[in-house]
Amino acid sequence: MKRTSLALRITVVCLAIAAVAVVVAGLVAARLVRTAGVEVLRQSLSAQADVVASQLDETGIGNRLAVGKVAEVVRGQGIDVVVRRPNGTLGGAGTVAAIAASKAGLTRAGSDTVLVEGRQYLVEVRTVGAKGAAFALVQSTKIGEARGQLLVRNIVLALGAGLAVVAVAGLVLSRMLSRPLRRAASVANGMRSGRRDLRVPVEGPTEVADVARSVNELADALQYSEARQREFLLSVSHELRTPLTAVTGFAEAIGDGVAEGEDARRAGQTIHREAVRLERLVSDLLELARLGADEFRLDPVRLDLAALVDECADVWRLRCEGQDVTLLVERPAGEVQVIADPRRLRQVVDGLAENALRVTPAGAPIVFSLVTAEGQAWLAVRDGGPGLAPEDYPVAFDRGVLNRRYRDSRPVGSGIGLALAYGLVTRMGGTLTAGPAPEGGAAFTVALRLGRAR
Repeated sequence: MKRTSLALRITVVCLAIAAVAVVVAGLVAARLVRTAGVEVLRQSLSAQADVVASQLDETGIGNRLAVGKVAEVVRGQGIDVVVRRPNGTLGGAGTVAAIAASKAGLTRAGSDTVLVEGRQYLVEVRTVGAKGAAFALVQSTKIGEARGQLLVRNIVLALGAGLAVVAVAGLVLSRMLSRPLRRAASVANGMRSGRRDLRVPVEGPTEVADVARSVNELADALQYSEARQREFLLSVSHELRTPLTAVTGFAEAIGDGVAEGEDARRAGQTIHREAVRLERLVSDLLELARLGADEFRLDPVRLDLAALVDECADVWRLRCEGQDVTLLVERPAGEVQVIADPRRLRQVVDGLAENALRVTPAGAPIVFSLVTAEGQAWLAVRDGGPGLAPEDYPVAFDRGVLNRRYRDSRPVGSGIGLALAYGLVTRMGGTLTAGPAPEGGAAFTVALRLGRAR
């Protein structure tokens, strides 16, 4: 479906609003002008009636010559004079003006508006003397309406000019508003085609500037995210290459008959060990990918975190003894109830313990520490290894960062284990932090909210 431009829509809306305003203003103005024209005509007629009354008396009313002079003066202005003489006779009887004067009544002075043959007339009556003589000035309101129509036409022309100005202003305004939006759309299209060096000038009204700023922030985020992805792929490729090289080399030795007997057995063990390493790396990658998906499932239940620490310690104590590393457990007596997924939480603790054992030298300790405070349980895995540089703790859970920085100086994992652990703990409503340990190495601490025991 073809969509209209923002500039056209703004122009049309401005025109529509202005047109409605013009129509309403025109109607109101026409009504007011018409009413005002008739009222001005009435005031003028009243003033002339007062002037005529001041020039006549009973003798004048009875004198046809005097009335004739008055009639000649006012008739040029479209005004008729109707006279009621002292004997009761009505001058100009039968005419429209006389009919209008009769309807208004010639017995007392005053103003009136009457309707004769579908036309409206203004009547100003004045009495002269005390013998019942009177006269009336009669004028059709058509003169006032004609003047009002002329004024209305002038108003309509002025409103039309205003409408044209509004149209031009709306067009200019729409172009001013749409220009930065078109620039933002152009930059977004460039980003869609792979460009990451494009930015939108932040200008215009606040809302438009916010759009430009958001597009720029999106471009920065995409650029950073893609750089992170490239680094991560390079790290994973490096981790995959090492076991694949070992598997390929030993498999060729067995296949070519170079490795026989004890050498073949050691080659098979190496192949198995590297295959397990590959399987763990692929599993971590799959788990990390699922972790970002909405369908990733957790099964949180109320569990005893102290019992889980004891279970983990039973398993890792044997592995630590095999490398002459001491495993210590520090935990409070009794149960420590939390709400978490037992399988995922065990996966996190095992991953942290494996990382600690990989870098802890013989004779140094690994500590499982569990404390409760402020409504939370704090489970820390500490080691006596070399630890991390202070600037590395804040980025310890970024994928592949520690792997790239330390793979040439110490044993490292896949580069995604800590990122996976961080995602799992966060999904369970907890926090995972890194910092230096009292034993000299690093401490990774899981914080979970305490749950009430049943």
